[in-house]
Amino acid sequence: MGAISVSAVDKTYSGVSEVRALAGIDLEVGEGEFAALLGPSGCGKSTLLNLLAGFEAPTAGSLKVDAQPVVKPGPDRGVVFQEAALLPWLSVWENVVFGPKVQGMKAADYESRASDMLEICGLTAFRKHLPVQLSGGMRQRVGIARVLTLNPRVLLMDEPFGALDAQTRLTMQELLLSVWQKLRTTVIFVTHDIDEAILLADTIYVMSARPGRIQTRIQVPLARPRSIDTTTSAEFNALKREIMHQMRH
Repeated sequence: MGAISVSAVDKTYSGVSEVRALAGIDLEVGEGEFAALLGPSGCGKSTLLNLLAGFEAPTAGSLKVDAQPVVKPGPDRGVVFQEAALLPWLSVWENVVFGPKVQGMKAADYESRASDMLEICGLTAFRKHLPVQLSGGMRQRVGIARVLTLNPRVLLMDEPFGALDAQTRLTMQELLLSVWQKLRTTVIFVTHDIDEAILLADTIYVMSARPGRIQTRIQVPLARPRSIDTTTSAEFNALKREIMHQMRH
């Protein structure tokens, strides 16, 4: 489960003057696929993610998850933002189980999965810590574990490592590769970083400047599992040069 279909999607914002953010977006993401949306700032990547999350409605076109129209936010789609936005007065464990508790789920139905998500995100030893006691990377791990505890069919990630320093960002990329390898949740990952897109994704959708259009769909040929060492391979750098050329033109 978790197949995504976007067909002929437009998004225009009205105001003093109209702003056309997206124009004729078509994309298909298969079940368990890791897809990246790559493009310059302001090209509509986050707008498309918000439409898929159900936070906004398209001006035209349709968005579906498992053939069901997206009309509002839902537990089938988990969203990870650039900032983890943890509740500062709650511990790591309390933040991770906050969602299912608010939804009225029984503890027996979520505690085991929450413990598993803490484990695969490397947080078991920090379950009693408050957010203020954690680094930026660790807080983002908590945000990811919190979303995954709800067992979404689709994980929507909006530049989740963009605010981290370079070394922490590499660590988080490897963590995400490991988590995805274990869970195989469908992922749409927004980034403007070419290296990040190639390292993480099965498929890269390169978007044009505003109004955002899908300029190119690229299948990443790199074998899995991957690691940071992958970024030094000749195949990686050849693909990077190709994408840079497309983005310049």
